[in-house]
Amino acid sequence: MTHHVLNATCETVHFGGFSSALPPAIVVQSSDRITVETYTGYQLYEQAPAQFLPPGLIDICQHLPRDRHVSSGPHLLTGPIYIDQAQPGDVLEVYLEQIVPSVPMAFNLIREGAGALPKRFCQTRVRFIELDLERQVLEFPSGSGIQVPLQPFFGVIGVATQDTNRNSIPPGDYGGNMDSRHLQAGSRLWLPVYLPGALLSIGDGHSAQGDGEVSLTAVETSMNGTIQVWVRSHIPQALLPLVETPDYWMTMGFAPSLDEACEQALTKMILLLETYLGLDAEDAYVLCSIAVHFHITQVANAPRRGVHALLPKSLLPKAIAL
Repeated sequence: MTHHVLNATCETVHFGGFSSALPPAIVVQSSDRITVETYTGYQLYEQAPAQFLPPGLIDICQHLPRDRHVSSGPHLLTGPIYIDQAQPGDVLEVYLEQIVPSVPMAFNLIREGAGALPKRFCQTRVRFIELDLERQVLEFPSGSGIQVPLQPFFGVIGVATQDTNRNSIPPGDYGGNMDSRHLQAGSRLWLPVYLPGALLSIGDGHSAQGDGEVSLTAVETSMNGTIQVWVRSHIPQALLPLVETPDYWMTMGFAPSLDEACEQALTKMILLLETYLGLDAEDAYVLCSIAVHFHITQVANAPRRGVHALLPKSLLPKAIAL
């Protein structure tokens, strides 16, 4: 196992989407660890206070080459990471070992025509939010006394597909802009491999977010993380993306409506219970009704909404071993 460091530079980031045509930012082996630097706020840096702007982000904002602009999404991603053994049909396991904000400042954006209530909150507005990294909290609104704990995660973790300009906004079975607050340090994520090397990219750091991400954005933060990756071959593709947290197993659905997304997450959870606990489909369906929790992941990433299903590990007679 080798430990790599992948800094965010004009040569190792890409903006707006995923692409099969991007050259790898780094080549690693299955079981390697990678410390990844990510930045956010590419489109806002001219409005941002100094605390938000490390020199590396300023350099990227001023000098990122046009060929690193992939599509029209809003995300600055670090990668792609090429995992040498990964081939189409495999499954990539990503262990999120550590996720840490790198600056004491974040932003939140309401954008005209977006979010869960676009007719009511119809004016674009950017807020910059101070983070207390020592106490691991933020106060919002400022002066209110409301203390929100920092729970950092990456909003975007995904692999490339055959597309050369896939927009970074819609999530899918490839992962991408899932915006799941459960993907915190200590969690594992399984994604399908579509291309040789998998071409994994990471970004969109969030220091805090509620399920739903209803106003469009979370506490958007430049973030550093350490991950470990493995190539697997025995996990059913129909379960993906699949997440294990310290307390839950989580299946996810992404679709144009919340009803369809919920159906996807439920169908995957039934398959998980059938495959790894030996339940028949009807018993699994009933168990989902009486013990599995279905939450809205996000309503911000049109044209897709997200729902996740949470199976508490505390209920299980034995550990699920993938």
